Amino acid sequence: MTGLLTDLYQLTMAAGYFEAGKADELASFELFFRHLPRYRNYVLSAGLEQVVEYLANLRFTADEIRYLRSLPQFQRVSPGFFEALAKLRFTGDLFAIKEGTPIFAGEPFLTVRAPLMEAQIVETYLLATIGFQSLIATKAARMVEVAGGRAVVDFGTRRAHSPEAGVLAGRASYIGGCAGTSNTETGFRYGIPVFGTAAHSWIQAFATEREASQRLQDLLGEATVYLIDTYDTIEGARLAASLGRPMWGVRLDSGNLVELSRAVRKILDEAGLQDAKIMATSDLNEYKILEFAAAGAPIDAFGVGTDLATSTDSPNLGVVYKLVELDGRVTAKFSEDKHTLPGAKQVFRLAGHDVIACSWECIGCSPGEPEARALLRPVLLGGKLVEPLPGVTATRQYAAESIKRLPTAIRSLFDTDQQYHVEHSQALMALYEKVQNENGLLRHRHAD
Repeated sequence: MTGLLTDLYQLTMAAGYFEAGKADELASFELFFRHLPRYRNYVLSAGLEQVVEYLANLRFTADEIRYLRSLPQFQRVSPGFFEALAKLRFTGDLFAIKEGTPIFAGEPFLTVRAPLMEAQIVETYLLATIGFQSLIATKAARMVEVAGGRAVVDFGTRRAHSPEAGVLAGRASYIGGCAGTSNTETGFRYGIPVFGTAAHSWIQAFATEREASQRLQDLLGEATVYLIDTYDTIEGARLAASLGRPMWGVRLDSGNLVELSRAVRKILDEAGLQDAKIMATSDLNEYKILEFAAAGAPIDAFGVGTDLATSTDSPNLGVVYKLVELDGRVTAKFSEDKHTLPGAKQVFRLAGHDVIACSWECIGCSPGEPEARALLRPVLLGGKLVEPLPGVTATRQYAAESIKRLPTAIRSLFDTDQQYHVEHSQALMALYEKVQNENGLLRHRHAD
């Protein structure tokens, strides 16, 4: 995994740490978001597998190091730094919340504890992969929630911000509860079910719609999904019904999908094709899916593209990666609206609320205390995987179970002012006040 997948300033800071003799100081960084994204009451964590893969394979090649040497920012850097880059491997520890866990503002997705130079360089990649996949997994979970048991399928690769983003969006959407994806690379890499129908170009490529549909049936058999709205939806439905089995069903991609799905269902049922399914596409999102469900539209599956792969209504997650400990000293920011809490932390989940605590605390361990579950668990120790990560199917199931345990209001599309109760432990707040007071005294001495 190329070490250049990072921002330049991570590398210039790494060079500075090396020159200052600080590269090997033990640092702890936490990755979290300060505020929930717009229209979201929770975020479903995703992307940990890619974090582990990146850390395990982090390398700088000779060509990459030659490139860095050529940059003006590195002209005053000693040769020893580039020799250190050539040998660099991730040797630190990674603690993380399990993929598929709903989390909230201020709660670390993960903690990196490693030599300062290593921990700094990896920031950009970790933010990008965790932020993106968690955003898409959350979007998918919202759609699955309102689909009421109907399948939701990721069709978003062609609208994703890059082909690789499409691959990871397919993975994240599956964790969020989608039945599968149209992206075959996602299916290949992660063992996720793949789905596909046919485009309007297929129908247009043949002299008649009947020939096109017959050829599709001959090719796909039980997997046949007829696209019936290229010319006339009702006539297309009648044509599909006349061809009969084998078929999976039909796809509607335009028009009034509620009225058309009812008409098409009637045509299929009258032809004895009660088991044939209807899939709807066409710029869907969770709100449209909810409308179809509320109207009782006989739609069995939804193919969702743009809104899912880009999380259109809430397209970014403000994840940050902040230093909380260095060489035995706890650190914090006190800038307005961007302060951080000092020291490595643990998140404890109790019935109905969470507690963010110091990493050394054990909430729920004393007799009489409510049962609590520590969410941050060791994933890498000394750069080595503690145990194999669960596959995406197990993660998807865990996510579904975790979401069900959330209060109904937190899962709502509309009660966006609802907040899951997250508190800070007394020990953590005492540490914050101590560090803040010490920082004030230090500034006062410097002013004098």
